Amino acid sequence: MTDQATAETRGFQTEARKLLQLMINSLYSNREIFLRELISNASDAIDRLRFESLKDTSLIADDPEFKILVEFDKDAGTVAVVDNGIGMSRDEAVANLGTIAKSGTEEFFGALTGDEQKDSALIGQFGVGFYSSFIVAREVEVLTRRAGDETGTRWTSTGEEAFSVEERAEVPRGTRVVLTLKDDAKEFAEGFRLRSVLRKYSDHVGVPVMMTKEDGDDDQEGELEAVNSAKALWTRPRSDVSEDEYKEFYKHVSHDFEDPVVWSHNKVEGKLEYTSLLYVPKRAPFDLWNRDAPRGLKLYVQRVFIMDDAEAFLPLYLRFVRGVVDSSDLPLNVSRELLQQDDRTRTIKNALTKRVLDMLAKMDAEEYGPVWDEFGLVLKEGMGEDFANKEQLLGLIRFASTHDADPAQRTSLKDYVARMNADEASSGSDGGSDEPEADTDESDGDEEAKQGHGKIYYLIADSDAAARSSPHLEAFRARGIEVLLLTDRIDEWWMSFADEFDGVKFQDVARGELDLGDVESTESKDDEAESDDEPLLKRIGDVLGDQVESVRRSRRLTDSPACLVLGEDDLGIQMRRIMEATGQAAPDSKPHFEVNLTHPLVERLEDEPDEDRFGDLVSILFDQASLAEGNTVAEPGAYVQRVNKLLVDLLR
Repeated sequence: MTDQATAETRGFQTEARKLLQLMINSLYSNREIFLRELISNASDAIDRLRFESLKDTSLIADDPEFKILVEFDKDAGTVAVVDNGIGMSRDEAVANLGTIAKSGTEEFFGALTGDEQKDSALIGQFGVGFYSSFIVAREVEVLTRRAGDETGTRWTSTGEEAFSVEERAEVPRGTRVVLTLKDDAKEFAEGFRLRSVLRKYSDHVGVPVMMTKEDGDDDQEGELEAVNSAKALWTRPRSDVSEDEYKEFYKHVSHDFEDPVVWSHNKVEGKLEYTSLLYVPKRAPFDLWNRDAPRGLKLYVQRVFIMDDAEAFLPLYLRFVRGVVDSSDLPLNVSRELLQQDDRTRTIKNALTKRVLDMLAKMDAEEYGPVWDEFGLVLKEGMGEDFANKEQLLGLIRFASTHDADPAQRTSLKDYVARMNADEASSGSDGGSDEPEADTDESDGDEEAKQGHGKIYYLIADSDAAARSSPHLEAFRARGIEVLLLTDRIDEWWMSFADEFDGVKFQDVARGELDLGDVESTESKDDEAESDDEPLLKRIGDVLGDQVESVRRSRRLTDSPACLVLGEDDLGIQMRRIMEATGQAAPDSKPHFEVNLTHPLVERLEDEPDEDRFGDLVSILFDQASLAEGNTVAEPGAYVQRVNKLLVDLLR
């Protein structure tokens, strides 16, 4: 009997109310997913109780055999999913069923497009599977009692503005979710339809999912039978698991509505024994950049669930990977603290990290491209966090390049080195080719790269447009040398950890003395050494004073009059911005001012007798060079006055 003293009506959290309306009014593209989500929640509840019972066996004394029961009543138009898992207290029912307990709700609603299929795919990324019940139900009732509690809770809602919650006596341990189906969803109150959906979505669930036998479909008191195999999928041999089963299991562990891109199922025997099943999602979760968000693999020990987000088994930069690890060597009472300190955990982490990186490396270019677009920035974090796998990470990083005019095209370091070697071989045999070879995926070239004298040239800028218009590229364009273009906000940071790839060193084209290797002749370098003492350079240096470290002739420029160059150990713009954003003071440094002595403007400077006018022109060139680097002008007003004065003189 209902205890009216404890009955209460509450309003849904705003975000939950919005989502419910979306479910009820818009999303019909795949209605059967409600059953998959409820079965998945029931399985999780049983896993949690199984773990809790390791410390307190009394929690399962009343019902020690774990199972999930699916009931239906065709005449009443109802479906019920029942589990004997951990259950919920009254407060937990209010918190878990009345709110969306996951970050990113604003981004979720901002991402909705009005396209039912695309909007439906977003739901799983926010862990809101319970709300999918309202796709088919006009009313949902939840009866639940937490293991160890004496009283239960009844939660009901029609999916409108509010829900009611009240205490209930004599509620079995676990959770019973009863859906009163809409008229157009009565198909799910039929045994054949339910059984087919359950076999599709729940065969991998590690506990029995029970229904009445098919010959007793109209008799709810009939004998029960297991609809699924009730064997944890990762414990089965790979040859016994179909591709569809792998995909469905991924959706079970990740609550994602889309298929994974790739997965790896592996069993290790020997000094350490464990099984892993790792997945790479198709899309990044909305909380990917929240480094403190729950993450990690589902951890089982001897098939007993231990924790949902075991972060100790993969590094932070692989936080997008989903899956399961089941070890026979860890203690059943393992905690997060013990995991972090255990040598066996570190060994498994190293092995799983290499497995994920190998899995990514084996993908073909067409498959890997979208993965890089989703997770490339996170993988770059690994360069500063995982020195043991630095070379393999470098092989996974993709770059925009002057080799491709399309900014959307990406190249690998392996392809860059192969093209470099092909160009060297071509220039040595037939004087070079106008067009570099575009498709070099099958090119070997690794041994040649180690013996060659070239370098991997790169440029860091704020955007692709800024990079491609940078004066630092002029000498490279003139000589047909490819340059990688790095425009992500962390590129300068991670490149500080990269010294070479496959024996070929990196060189920032905007930093230090430019070395073009064998491309430049000894004579051109001798000419430069002589010209560095030219009176014009000294005269420019007198004007700029302590604004620059030095004034020197440029070997970088062919079309621009001047540019700014960083010292070998100076911080670039990206690192300075990062330090400023975190409240750190960036060390002082001065750029080198490089001048193109063959440029008409610079040649005109040499003949300028008026020192004031000479100073204005030099200052304008310096400020323009600063703007080209993405910096701001130190004195914008003075810069405008100088330019206006110059324009007035020209127009007289």
